[in-house]
Amino acid sequence: MRAAALGLMLLSCAGPLAAQAYQCRVPATAPLQEIRPDGPIRTAPVTGYVMALSWSPEFCKPRLEQRSHARQCSRRAGRFGFVLHGLWPQSARGWPQWCPTSARPTGAQLAGQLCRSPSARLVARQWAKHGACMARTPRTYFRVSNILFDSLRWPDLDRLSRKEALTAGDLREVFVAANRGWRKEAVGIVSNERGWLEEVRLCYDRRFRPTACDAQRFGPSDDAALNIWRGL
Repeated sequence: MRAAALGLMLLSCAGPLAAQAYQCRVPATAPLQEIRPDGPIRTAPVTGYVMALSWSPEFCKPRLEQRSHARQCSRRAGRFGFVLHGLWPQSARGWPQWCPTSARPTGAQLAGQLCRSPSARLVARQWAKHGACMARTPRTYFRVSNILFDSLRWPDLDRLSRKEALTAGDLREVFVAANRGWRKEAVGIVSNERGWLEEVRLCYDRRFRPTACDAQRFGPSDDAALNIWRGL
């Protein structure tokens, strides 16, 4: 799909921006990153997509003093809720990755993502591992990712976290209530072994419309207990 047509299609279904990076400011540039593949090249026809949204308070809980995560976790660059981990193309069997490309993000392109994905290394890695398998240039990959991310409305997880006997189904319900056109089957959840929320993974079909996640991406069942760290 050509970039222009893809952008127009996505803009038609975008909703209002709901900022997750409170008080975040985009720098003019960011250091270029050298990313080396840590797995095999896999090319395959793209049949859908998964957008991974990390819950920053949980990610930062053990990393508050780590310099490598200072932008996301120190709060000096703003307070983050959900952050864009990445947009991942899927195939009928597994997922394509590390597709060969000579294209590299510029410092300005990396910086432009830092209020959605607060790590230049993370941004560069997502392009190299996933984006190159679905777009010709970093600019197109970031543009598609941003349109999808900015179209979402964010439920109040601070309030939800205080609910007694909270379940994964409760989180799916409030997300679906906030986002027209979504249904619970398309909202995957990742929690750790203690039941704390780590990520939400949204499943899309080839046209970037919500579609049911498979069992692996759906994660815990609706009745599974869930905890949400508020970052106190």
